[in-house]
Amino acid sequence: MNPTLAFDFIVNKENKTIHITREFAADLELVWKAWTTAELLDQWWGPQPWKAETKTMDFREGGFWLYAMVSPEGEKHWSKSNFLAIKKESSFTMKGGFCDESGTINPAFPQNLWENNFTPKDNKVRVDMLLTYDTLDDLEKEIEMGFKEGMTIDFQQLDKLLRTFSA
Repeated sequence: MNPTLAFDFIVNKENKTIHITREFAADLELVWKAWTTAELLDQWWGPQPWKAETKTMDFREGGFWLYAMVSPEGEKHWSKSNFLAIKKESSFTMKGGFCDESGTINPAFPQNLWENNFTPKDNKVRVDMLLTYDTLDDLEKEIEMGFKEGMTIDFQQLDKLLRTFSA
């Protein structure tokens, strides 16, 4: 039996933000690992049929995550996120966007500041995500590229992955 998991996706064009709240049916340690460990991220980040492929993961303040979204045909779209602040099993903040294979950010595509907060409650973990964009145009471009739909699929994939640990 699957518990009902909260999912909110709120766009605030005035503040150039997207606020996402999503619950996951697992303990804090596991949800945190799923968000911060390359081996687990690669299993859920990237809406099928695409998948994430990590090139470098250095999860520490001052470190970064460099990965490609890989199509079924092998086409790669690179992204890089720089980790700005980390509070173990509580929150982390990163800034990033699309880049080339070496991690050089492409300013033609949206970049954002992404703040994640993890709150355990009643055998679930609520993750509050606040994405802040430099410009309204960047926010709208990200939405047009299917960001909400992609994240919805990602979260369903994460639910499935988390269930494999409790099965």
